[in-house]
Amino acid sequence: MNLFNVYPLFNINPIKAQGSFLWDDRGEKYLDFYGGHAVISIGHNHPHYQTQLKNQLDKISFYSNSVQNELQTELADKLGKLSGLEDYNLFLCNSGAEANENALKLASFHNGKSKVLYFSGSFHGRTSAAVSVTDNPKIVAPVNYDKRFIKSEWNNIEQLEVVFKNQGSEISSVIIEGIQGVGGIMIPTVEFLTKIKELCEKHDTVFILDEVQSGYGRSGYFFAHQEFGIEADIITTAKGMGNGFPIGGVLIHPKFEASNGLLGTTFGGNHLACVAAIAVLDVMKDENLIENAQKMGEYIENELKDFSHIKSIRRKGLMIGIELDRDCSEVRNSLLYNHHIFTGNSNDKTVLRILPALNIQKEETDQFIDALKTVLEAI
Repeated sequence: MNLFNVYPLFNINPIKAQGSFLWDDRGEKYLDFYGGHAVISIGHNHPHYQTQLKNQLDKISFYSNSVQNELQTELADKLGKLSGLEDYNLFLCNSGAEANENALKLASFHNGKSKVLYFSGSFHGRTSAAVSVTDNPKIVAPVNYDKRFIKSEWNNIEQLEVVFKNQGSEISSVIIEGIQGVGGIMIPTVEFLTKIKELCEKHDTVFILDEVQSGYGRSGYFFAHQEFGIEADIITTAKGMGNGFPIGGVLIHPKFEASNGLLGTTFGGNHLACVAAIAVLDVMKDENLIENAQKMGEYIENELKDFSHIKSIRRKGLMIGIELDRDCSEVRNSLLYNHHIFTGNSNDKTVLRILPALNIQKEETDQFIDALKTVLEAI
């Protein structure tokens, strides 16, 4: 049997990782400035993370959600305290797409409406409803397409108001990323988010903040939208939540009522996933990683802002989009193959996407900065 060939792969096979570095099967060392799409939040194989997972393996790895699991309660408690959302409730699942599916479903249960408003440039996942609110026709199959999913232009308040004027009574939820990642590190304005909130309240529409990539301290706030003082009805999270162990979560405002069977999952909130997520929160708190994301992100931007071929830098914390005056693929490949540094791209072909671990240090950022300067000067 062969693998189903859907991923374009770099000819690199990492077999070991530590901190912000990877080593391949030829012994070559790489600086990880992408973290596997912002998944690596506290660095590869952090000692506390490793120890907690190994200890849990000696106890119990999995049982279904038909029994009590005190690790889920501990995770919810610590997540509530660190995020400042102690009055919210938590539903655990396995991925960002699954978190968004459950958020959209819960919203529809709540108000009995079926339409969903999403925005240009969005990416919310590849599953049924999540891909239907993703702005990429190439990955939306005919079975996923439905007129109930309405697209409006990013940061366009006027168009947003027109959509609600015409269809507000039918819109179950609005889903928006705290910061668009795949879209090219696009940051919503406070006026745009405030208007969404206002219209949602007026029309009994659920306001969903997708913080799958922009959450968990990535932006320099626990969730990106918290910078603006906006209160979401539902928040989804995943990527950095488990530092590589699959886990997702739906944070649910207390106005939503739970009932047996309303939502469900087989693997969500299993013992190993919870231990991984608890370890991430412990490290984030003990090592002040949200503050480090603010500090190191600002340092990187200040060092890069006058480089040749950079048109703009879009950044919150350590969620950084470097807009070049050309397709970024040449720069990205040179960083990888000539300087052994992993970076990312986006749907905007000119944007180099930078998502290092939240505990990145100055020495490691300087390695990236020096390499990027060399690459850009050689163009």
